[in-house]
Amino acid sequence: MIWDGFAALATGVLSGWGIGGGSLLMVYMTAIAGNARLTAATVNLLYFIPTAGSSLVFHAREKQVVWTVFVPAVIAGLITAAIAATWSNHADGLWLQKLFGALLCYIGVTELLRKEK
Repeated sequence: MIWDGFAALATGVLSGWGIGGGSLLMVYMTAIAGNARLTAATVNLLYFIPTAGSSLVFHAREKQVVWTVFVPAVIAGLITAAIAATWSNHADGLWLQKLFGALLCYIGVTELLRKEK
């Protein structure tokens, strides 16, 4: 239970920094804590709401939110999430796991090779 609390705290901090704490929470819950993938995904989605909301408040307070980009991004994200959720109900779970793993590897390599301006 202590490790679960520590993992939640650490991934919450990382989420606030924009590092992708939710993905790390999924890895912790499935690989270390032994939860089912569906359970981990559900907790991750519920966990995202307060961390994203509080991060938005703090970033907005620091005037780091570009609202003209934020609003269209939220709308596009909601539409895409609805389409992906509908599609994933009909897709093979193992294929989705491999696709998600490939996406995480791509993002990781891209971040490692990215040069800051």
